[in-house]
Amino acid sequence: MKHLLRPLKATFTPRLQPILIARHTYATQHNSGNAAPKRRAVTPFNDTGFVPWSNLSVAEKAGRATQQTFNFGLVIVGVVLTGGVGYFLYQDVFSPDSKTAYFNRAVDRIKKDPDCLALLGDSKKIVAHGDETANKWRRSRPIASTLKTDPRGDQHLMMHFYVEGPLNNGVVSVHLTKRAGHEDFEYKYFFVDVKGHSRIYLENADAQSSNQGRKKVKLFGISFN
Repeated sequence: MKHLLRPLKATFTPRLQPILIARHTYATQHNSGNAAPKRRAVTPFNDTGFVPWSNLSVAEKAGRATQQTFNFGLVIVGVVLTGGVGYFLYQDVFSPDSKTAYFNRAVDRIKKDPDCLALLGDSKKIVAHGDETANKWRRSRPIASTLKTDPRGDQHLMMHFYVEGPLNNGVVSVHLTKRAGHEDFEYKYFFVDVKGHSRIYLENADAQSSNQGRKKVKLFGISFN
């Protein structure tokens, strides 16, 4: 009987081991298949918009809304700043009534005026610039200008700059006025001062008005001012 039982024990034990291992492996695979992959929580600082809105929690939806509101605010600020810079450039540089436009017109008139050319020299060598600064570049020297409105509502634009020519240097003064209800500026005076020479008037509204106000008196066919 002992010889018969020993083979039975030896053949029965190996058959149980594969069954137990297979069951354990199946259970492990089944559990791992049901486990859902975890995602990182969405915050206003790491939200890329990849996770759908329906899959977000209440806190995550609030974070995404905060991020989008912040981004929209940045866009609005950028648009306002761009518009402000554009408006400033137009008013100060490109507008026909800007001080830069009147400065360029004044320089062009000086370069075409015979009296100015006689004192300054060749028009192609005449340069104009603003007040002296620590910067040696003429283009960076600001043009001294003032824009005021008097009690009557008239605007007054006054400019002061320098001209340099091969013969002499000069100082230019310009005063323009725009009456209330009018669209264009008019010259009140525009003159060039060169040291050692008489003042050169390119515009002088006061002198013109005084000349027009004088009445001529005739006596024996002769006109008197």
